[in-house]
Amino acid sequence: MHKSDHYLQAYLVGGAVRDELLGRNVADRDWVVVGSTPEEMRRLGYEQIGNEFPCFLHPVTKEEYALARTERKSGAGHKGFVCDFDPNITLEEDLIRRDLTINAIAKNDSGDYVDPCGGIDDLNQKVLRHVSPAFVEDPLRVLRVARFAARYKDLGFSVHASTLELMNQLAQQGELNTLTPERVWKEISRALTEPNPSEFFRVLKACDALGKILPELDALFGVPQTAQYHPEIDTGEHVMLSIDYARRAFNDALITYAVLLHDLGKGITPRELWPKHIDHENLGLPLSDAVSKRLRVPKDYRELANAVTKHHLRAHCLQEMKPSSVLRLLEDLDGFRRPVRVEQFIAACESDARGRLGLENKPYPQAQYLLTALHAAKSVDVQPLLDKGYRGLDLAEQLRQIRIKDVKKALKEHVCD
Repeated sequence: MHKSDHYLQAYLVGGAVRDELLGRNVADRDWVVVGSTPEEMRRLGYEQIGNEFPCFLHPVTKEEYALARTERKSGAGHKGFVCDFDPNITLEEDLIRRDLTINAIAKNDSGDYVDPCGGIDDLNQKVLRHVSPAFVEDPLRVLRVARFAARYKDLGFSVHASTLELMNQLAQQGELNTLTPERVWKEISRALTEPNPSEFFRVLKACDALGKILPELDALFGVPQTAQYHPEIDTGEHVMLSIDYARRAFNDALITYAVLLHDLGKGITPRELWPKHIDHENLGLPLSDAVSKRLRVPKDYRELANAVTKHHLRAHCLQEMKPSSVLRLLEDLDGFRRPVRVEQFIAACESDARGRLGLENKPYPQAQYLLTALHAAKSVDVQPLLDKGYRGLDLAEQLRQIRIKDVKKALKEHVCD
């Protein structure tokens, strides 16, 4: 500990205490300081960060130390608060402003817990429960609770009915509309990395918030698919199974996001055509693009999601396609300049194929099939063609014909193997 620490009355709080009690690895340690001031913190060598309320970095450990504070609602949204960090504010007052009881536990230097909200009991009972009625003052908490549900589902946690009711209240009052696209995306992108990302969207669905955040995804629930290909029937359920598979198999938020959006076109299929969804991949492309633009996701997320939406059916049919058609798919994916994009694409398509009830372990040979074709096409040396004087469109056509030939040969050998 730093030599100045004995001046401070500091408590370990939040996620560090929660995860320690759950027996999980503690990644970040946050502290609350009672009875101090910004001036004293700076004098003791702490570096102040942030503008909304006094938070400091420890001069040695660089862990975050925040002054105990209370919050008073002053406007709409998750930023509409006035913070008070008077040195007379108690630890208990700081803890009861938090979102969930399991996040409102502190630990002192002696190893004793301060738990004014019953968080330890809720940890033992595996309950995600709000601390107080003030929960409804911050709409961001709807997404945070859903994300915790996705994180701790495997441990048996669920959202308490009374908390779900308050989340529904926030959704109905339009408070979710005050959240910035960047903040919504931050929560979604983090949820996609949790062990069970589907639980995030299921909880939002349960409190009627999904339709406010992602109406295009919400529209998939209750839409039937052909049972022969989709034993789970429900399109929304299929997408949930698919993103959970993607998370388990590839653990890449980029791939999981693409899987999340791949079937949006089925949400606008006319009812009279159910359970068929003709041309849903092309119908879904503008929806996928619109979601990505609305959420202001990174460019690579939007591009992969659009590619998977538009081309996933072609991936499933690879083994029935002509070599020239396989090459065309690689070209459409910009695979020669971006081979990693092809790997991400086929991983998302595999997740789609295996995100079906009872078919999680069904082989997906299309993945290696496409990668074999990519390797063969990329291995073609253009220099001999340049030496023969080919240029421009003539060069492109000659190169394409040789690639088709090599892809055909490689795929034939692949099938024989």
